[in-house]
Amino acid sequence: MITVVIIIMQLYPFPKPEIIANNPNDLIKSADVPENVATMLRLACYDCHSNETQYPWYSNIAPVKWWVYDHIVKGREDLNFSDWNSLSKSDKAEFLDGISTEVSDGDMPLKPYPLTHPDAKLSDADRETIAGWAEEYMEKLYE
Repeated sequence: MITVVIIIMQLYPFPKPEIIANNPNDLIKSADVPENVATMLRLACYDCHSNETQYPWYSNIAPVKWWVYDHIVKGREDLNFSDWNSLSKSDKAEFLDGISTEVSDGDMPLKPYPLTHPDAKLSDADRETIAGWAEEYMEKLYE
């Protein structure tokens, strides 16, 4: 009986967020992001906050895929690094402030994410680096 339920769950349609490889308005492509920060952002943030999501194998299996896809959709709605250059200066500043705060406080990436993506685990030094970069970039916006 459980096998039948699991098979039926796989058939339930749930739209997979699209992957777009060419993003000319992307933060890393359009801004002067230090390589070390770019690497950390790609590993810890880009799966949920860009159009360049790297889907792991388990993201195609229900019910996990419903949870993963929902997080990606919400993450992109909250902040999509692929659309960075289309944001106003004030929106960029607001996002940078949020990045600094949420990364410093340990709220991002979400707690379960590094459990399945070990490269996304940020050390305290990594968090300080990202927060410092975000604050510096925010200041440069108004120079």
